[in-house]
Amino acid sequence: MKAILFTQYGSPDVIKLKEIDKPIPKDNEVLVSVHASSVTTADSMIRQGRPCYGRLFLGIRKHKKPIAGTGFSGVVEATGKAVTQFKNGDSVFGETGMEFSANAEFLCIAEDAVITHLVDDMRHEEAAPVCDGALTSYAFVKEIGKLKSGQSLLIIGASGSLGSAAIQIAKHLGAEVTGVCSTVNLERVTSLGADHVIDYLDKDFTGLGQTYDVIYDAVGKSSYFSCKKSLKGNGVYLSPVLSFSLLVRMMWTANFSHKKAKFSAIGVRPASELRRLLDELKGLFKAGKITSVIDRRYTLEQAAEAHKYVDTGHKKGNVVIMI
Repeated sequence: MKAILFTQYGSPDVIKLKEIDKPIPKDNEVLVSVHASSVTTADSMIRQGRPCYGRLFLGIRKHKKPIAGTGFSGVVEATGKAVTQFKNGDSVFGETGMEFSANAEFLCIAEDAVITHLVDDMRHEEAAPVCDGALTSYAFVKEIGKLKSGQSLLIIGASGSLGSAAIQIAKHLGAEVTGVCSTVNLERVTSLGADHVIDYLDKDFTGLGQTYDVIYDAVGKSSYFSCKKSLKGNGVYLSPVLSFSLLVRMMWTANFSHKKAKFSAIGVRPASELRRLLDELKGLFKAGKITSVIDRRYTLEQAAEAHKYVDTGHKKGNVVIMI
C-alpha cells in the first residue's frame, strides 16, 4: 500500500510517499480502507519534532512511528476475530493518536480506540478532521471552559480548524461569540455564526475595553498575561498549545487568582472518554448544528504541499488528504 512517511525531523522535504506492506489486523483490531485523512498544525509539529521534549515520546533521532497523520475516515475492510462493534463495509472515522499512520491507504486500529461509525450523509472528507479539530474545541469550550448560555466567548484564530468548530459549538451552547481573525477571513467567520468579528490586523482586542467569560486561543499566539484584562472577574483563558509560560500561569491562577489559565492534552485522554465526547459531537453533526469547514484537499502524492500550506499558518478550517 501507499503511505506518507517522515524520513527524519525537519521541513516538508522529509516527507516521502512510499510503498509498504499492508497491515494485518490483530484479534481486537479493524482494518480500515482510508478514504480521507487530515493534515493539521499538530502534524506539522510532529514532523519537525517540536517542541524538542516531544522527541522523548516520538523518537530521539527519528520518528519511532514514521507514518504520518492521526485523523481518518474510511470503510472497514476486515476485522479481527474478537471484534464485535464493527463489520466489513461499515463507514467509520476516528483518531489514531500516538499510533499515527492515518496518511496511508490502510490502517489498523483497535475497536475500543477512538473510532466510531460515520454519521448518516456525512462525507469522509468532513469526518476525517473531526477528532483533530472539533473534538478538541468541544472539550475545551464545553468541559474545560464550562461555557454556558448567555456567557461571552472570544476566539483567537477563529477561522482555523479549532476556531471554526468553536464558533459553531459556542453558538449551539447559547453563547455570544466574538471571533478574532485576519481581514480576508472576516466574512467566513461571520457566516459560521460569530456575533462580532475583530480584524487583528486593524485592532487589538485587548485595547477595546471589552471583557469575556472565556477567551479561547485556538492557535496559541497570545498569552494569559496579555489577555487577563479582557477576562471578566471569574473568566477563563484557554489554550490547546502548551508553553512554559502557560504552565506557570496555570499553577499560579489555580491557587491565587479568580481568573484562570487552563490547558489540557485532549489527545492523551482515555479512549473511552474521547468516544463519549465524540458521540455527543456526532449528535450535533447529525442535527446540522455543526459542520466541518474544508479549506483545501490534496492527494497522497501532494502531502508535502499540504504540509507546506499548513506551515504558512494561514489555513482556513481543515486540510484533508483524499485517498
